Amino acid sequence: MNDNDTKRLSRLTAILTILQTKRLLTASELADKFSVSNRTIYRDIKALEQAGVPILTEDGKGYTLMEGYRIPPVMFTESEANALITAEQLILKNKDASFIKEYTEAINKIKSVLRNNTKDKANLLSNRIVFRQNADNDRTSNYLSTLQLALTNFNLTKIKYHSPDTNQTTERTIEPFAIYSTQENWVLIAFCRLRKDFRAFRLDRIISLNILIDTFEPHKMSLQEYFEICKEKYFSAPLT
Repeated sequence: MNDNDTKRLSRLTAILTILQTKRLLTASELADKFSVSNRTIYRDIKALEQAGVPILTEDGKGYTLMEGYRIPPVMFTESEANALITAEQLILKNKDASFIKEYTEAINKIKSVLRNNTKDKANLLSNRIVFRQNADNDRTSNYLSTLQLALTNFNLTKIKYHSPDTNQTTERTIEPFAIYSTQENWVLIAFCRLRKDFRAFRLDRIISLNILIDTFEPHKMSLQEYFEICKEKYFSAPLT
């Protein structure tokens, strides 16, 4: 596959995605977006039609997908859509700003594949659900999404951490291991190279964070095994 074929395949995929998010698109709008001619868009639309994509042409208005058509396997029932909308309202009350941002972008993509009548009902539901926790919409941390990537990619992480118990701020290099949530805050479990042991760090007490290029060897134990060790060693919550 040459470079032109790769670009065209990418453009065809993008056109199909855009058609799922908007009801009507003109050839001129698509041409401007991809910096190609109208004639090229006509050929692209024809190629998608020949591939079995049900594109409808409304004279003088533009192109639209046949109602109900979605790229498989992303199909949601009304109840599934309602569950996602309910989760969205709960997550909007979360105190980590990065988590809210990433989920909002993800849910917007999900909404784009809903049928129009389901989408309208989902939007109605989102305006009729309220979670009263965190009524002031406080945002106390902005590190959850970054730490999730560090955890799954085994990246060493350098943090500046404030402990109110000792009123000290320390710099540490840590190996992210797991993340759990309390009612008020997210907590990171990590192996601390400063203390040479596992520690729990509240995200709202992390002053700064830097993901390093260097990686570490994954820890062999499971999260449940970690909690069992903590229970035997401390008979209480993990040390902070």
